[in-house]
Amino acid sequence: MRHIISILLENEPGALSRVVGLFSARGYNIETLTVAPTEDKSLSRLTIVTTGSDDVIEQITKHLNRLIDVVKVVDLTESAYIERELMLIKVRAVGKEREEIKRMADIFRGRVIDVTDKSYTIELTGDGTKLDAFIDALDRAAILETVRTGASGIARGERVLKA
Repeated sequence: MRHIISILLENEPGALSRVVGLFSARGYNIETLTVAPTEDKSLSRLTIVTTGSDDVIEQITKHLNRLIDVVKVVDLTESAYIERELMLIKVRAVGKEREEIKRMADIFRGRVIDVTDKSYTIELTGDGTKLDAFIDALDRAAILETVRTGASGIARGERVLKA
C-alpha cells in the first residue's frame, strides 16, 4: 500500500542524509521525496512517498523516530489529507498543435509559463494521477522534457505537524 510520511526534522547538515540512509540500509524504497524549510528556519519538513504493508510502515516510523535529527513523524495516509505535486513539462508546439496543446493545458487547469516558436512550457499542479493523465493525453513524441517535484502533503482539518 502507498503511504505518505511527513517528517519534521532539524535543518542541520546531514539530517536528510541520515533519513535517506535509514531507508536504503533497510531496503525500503523511496518513490518520491520533497524537503524544504518550514516557517521555523531551524526545522525542515520532509515528505516521503513509499510503499509497504502496515507492519513495514510501522517499522519505518519507529526507526525514523529514533534518529536524533527527527522531531516528529506522521503517516498522513492514516487519516484525511491533501496531496499535491508540481510538474513542469516542455512540449513541442508548432503550427496547429499550438492551439490543441493550449486547450489541453486549460482542460487540466495548467498554465503556459514559457512560449517559444517551437515549444510551450506548462506548469501543472494536482495529485499524481492528474499529472499522469495529462502526460497520457499528450502525444509522447511531443514531450520534450518533464520535471516533477514529487508529492507534498498536509493533514486536513485541525491536525498539524508541529514541534
